[in-house]
Amino acid sequence: MAAGKESRSLVADLMSKKVITLGRNDTLKTAEALLKQRHIRHLPVLDADGELCGIVTQRDLFRGAVLRSLGYGSRAEDMMLSSLLVKDAMSEDPVTVAPSTPLADAARLMVERRIGALPVLDAGRLVGILTEGDFVRLAIGK
Repeated sequence: MAAGKESRSLVADLMSKKVITLGRNDTLKTAEALLKQRHIRHLPVLDADGELCGIVTQRDLFRGAVLRSLGYGSRAEDMMLSSLLVKDAMSEDPVTVAPSTPLADAARLMVERRIGALPVLDAGRLVGILTEGDFVRLAIGK
């Protein structure tokens, strides 16, 4: 992108359209597996009607690493993650943007709210996700 064009670009121009999601009643073990397999850090959570109701992040699963470091081992972590549901750990009512939101506004929102991802909603439906990684790829021209 040419210098200055970023301020006129929209979220739709940069967002990832293929979004991996979870259901509220999936286990945290499922969330952990998806994060690792897909090399991502944010998973939007959909309710039974397919509407966004939360987001689970790599940070939310950090608790398992704390258990491991306290000497409980990976078996205790696996048991914990298998017994807890996504709805127990997700952040409810995540901050969202529309595809028509200017990228500069989305970036400002992420910095101000100290968040690493913005689910993108169009007419109330999840159509993408904008992450810090998307901005890094933009900065390096990829």
